Amino acid sequence: MSAKKTPVLTSAAPKPLPGIYSQAIKAGGFVYCSGAVAMDAETGKIVEGGIKEHTHQCIKNLTAVLEAAGTTIDNVVKVNVFLSNMDDFAAMNEVYTTYWGDIKPCRTCVAVKTLPLNTDVEIECVAVQ
Repeated sequence: MSAKKTPVLTSAAPKPLPGIYSQAIKAGGFVYCSGAVAMDAETGKIVEGGIKEHTHQCIKNLTAVLEAAGTTIDNVVKVNVFLSNMDDFAAMNEVYTTYWGDIKPCRTCVAVKTLPLNTDVEIECVAVQ
């Protein structure tokens, strides 16, 4: 028996590549969000600035997808952060920690060789519906 999966699509976040992936999938009481980069949904370009501005934009994009799925960033239980340079770890955390209260989601943060569009951060998450 296959699980019921419902794709999530919103124009408030960057469009996914057609036929490649969904912005998110709702399944089993959870919302699984694809990785978000610091792309502006209207312009299709990476926002100006450095790691702090890029982290804000990634989380803004995830927030839009989560809201389209009927949940909020407060319901996030797991986050994966991908950095192109671990020297950005502290600055990314300065922004990241402002988005959650006392109970932070579980998180993994790793350095990767490159990210799409040569950006410096990509963030994905899982939330409870």
